[in-house]
Amino acid sequence: MASRTDLPKFTVPGLTPAQGSEVAEILQDRLNSLNDLALTLKHVHWNVVGPQFIAVHEMIDPQVDAVREMVDETAERIATLGVPPQGTPGYIVEHRTWDDYAIGRAGAIEHLGALDEVYDGVIASHREAMEKTEGLDDVTNDLIIGQLRQLELFQWFVRAHLESSGGRLSTAGAETEKQAATKAGAAAKGGSKR
Repeated sequence: MASRTDLPKFTVPGLTPAQGSEVAEILQDRLNSLNDLALTLKHVHWNVVGPQFIAVHEMIDPQVDAVREMVDETAERIATLGVPPQGTPGYIVEHRTWDDYAIGRAGAIEHLGALDEVYDGVIASHREAMEKTEGLDDVTNDLIIGQLRQLELFQWFVRAHLESSGGRLSTAGAETEKQAATKAGAAAKGGSKR
């Protein structure tokens, strides 16, 4: 990414090269996160098992497609700002601030419990990016808000499988993907009161 000492040669009208660089840095972090999310969703799609397999398997693919579109629009916005977007696996791994997805082949509900934790992190970071771009670049801010709308909807789809009729999530209190998967699996088997 361009740093403050290595500013892009151009950016969009209305922003200085320094502002364009700052917005591109914010977006690059979102690009890393969205690329990782798309791969994680596909991993879940391939590795779910159990009675809810087909429902979850088919629910995930449209999310993958939508997140891949978010990846493309984010990378194109970075390029529009005059900065080359970085999308290689090595770059993502080197610059990510989260651990790799922790669940392999598992029941659909366990994956959904873990995926709820993933969405928590992605959405929280998107909200931070929304706050940072507010007033700095309204076009980028609008892009992030639109993505948030979809990400929150996808999390709602996931949570519908984890929620009791009383509105309690089976993963409440979990702090890691593995904890969330364990709690969701136990609740699905009747091992936990919801």
